[in-house]
Amino acid sequence: MGLRGIGIFLQYYLMFSAAMFFDLGEQEEKCIIKEIPEDMLVTGHFLLEPWDLKMLTHSVHLGVTVTVRDPDHEVLMSKRFGKLGKFTFTAHTSGQHYLCFQTNSTRFAVFAAERLKLHLDVQMGEHSIDHNTDKTKDSMVTLENNLRHLIHQMTYITKQQEYQREKEEVFRLISEETNSKVFWWAVVQTCILLSVGFWQMKRLKDFFIAKKLV
Repeated sequence: MGLRGIGIFLQYYLMFSAAMFFDLGEQEEKCIIKEIPEDMLVTGHFLLEPWDLKMLTHSVHLGVTVTVRDPDHEVLMSKRFGKLGKFTFTAHTSGQHYLCFQTNSTRFAVFAAERLKLHLDVQMGEHSIDHNTDKTKDSMVTLENNLRHLIHQMTYITKQQEYQREKEEVFRLISEETNSKVFWWAVVQTCILLSVGFWQMKRLKDFFIAKKLV
């Protein structure tokens, strides 16, 4: 591994030190759910490693298959990676998206029982600014990159706010519809009770008349 490879590995290691992780059995698929606004760029980085680094592992050549599904369970992307990788996709609709991960083990299910750990870092919007590529440029270029990054962050915040407003509007409509149904159901129940009461009174009156008690 060259210096560049070591640098990339260290970069991923520092990134995953603050990211989430979960256990993933060999040949097992696990999914996480993310609320993603419409037209939002999503970037994910992952690292697959044995759960116990001290034990003998058979997962040296294992990789990960990443599958992303939209709220309608339509596949947005499905791709095979190595143990370390990066994936990106753009959400076409707002809602819950399913990010699924599965090891591409070829061993028989009887022998595929190794426990693995998947580190995952998922970011929404444009997050990365590579200052190393601008070392030979003047400060105006760096300032331009910072402004572009700020614009992307503002766009991300705006989309999140729009998505939350959409959810609030849907919740308000559902609440109004539910309240309307409850109101009319109460009206129907009241009408039924009044009708039964009048019917019972009429039956009693007819009974008393028939018995010449009135």
